[in-house]
Amino acid sequence: MKNLNHPKKGSHISVEPIRRQKDIKLIKKFLQDSPRNLCLFILGINTNLRASDLLKIKVEQVRHLQPGEEITLKEKKTQKQRRINLNRACIEAIQNLLKSIKYEDDDFLFLSNRKDKNALTVSSLSTLVKKWCKDINLKGNYASHTLRKTWGYHQRVTFGVGIPELMVCFNHTSQKQTLDYLCVQPEEIKSVYQNEL
Repeated sequence: MKNLNHPKKGSHISVEPIRRQKDIKLIKKFLQDSPRNLCLFILGINTNLRASDLLKIKVEQVRHLQPGEEITLKEKKTQKQRRINLNRACIEAIQNLLKSIKYEDDDFLFLSNRKDKNALTVSSLSTLVKKWCKDINLKGNYASHTLRKTWGYHQRVTFGVGIPELMVCFNHTSQKQTLDYLCVQPEEIKSVYQNEL
């Protein structure tokens, strides 16, 4: 059966990052009573993991981590090993989630709502992200990839990380690809014309 929500072959639909920090805070507040979803959101916007890699994290990889320590995982898309350092916000969200239900070490960290111990799917995560954004009246196109893009956008715009560094983080082949991906190039080009001599 054909998925009517899926873009036509060859077409490109770009999802957006969550640009305003106040919207990020609103979503965190909205998710406060759902340890799984809050942890998912926090890890998603504090790492540059693709949704498929984020959802495959196992409890044994993160149970005993301290802030600044890293997990190693194999990227589904590239088959490369990735080392990701987790900040304090990530570790606190993970510990909060692990206290909320009983986990075995070989369980996926982000279980589906079913009792079959399967990981949440990327399409389910997309549905969740769309709902979170809709719940705070955020206009635009959002999906699972929004989390990764939000990380990159704020690394660039909020924290001033350079495009060459972000290009390496995202494993992009050009700086233009990174600028396009982060949805900041039009803003930066527009701001150039505001400079007065």
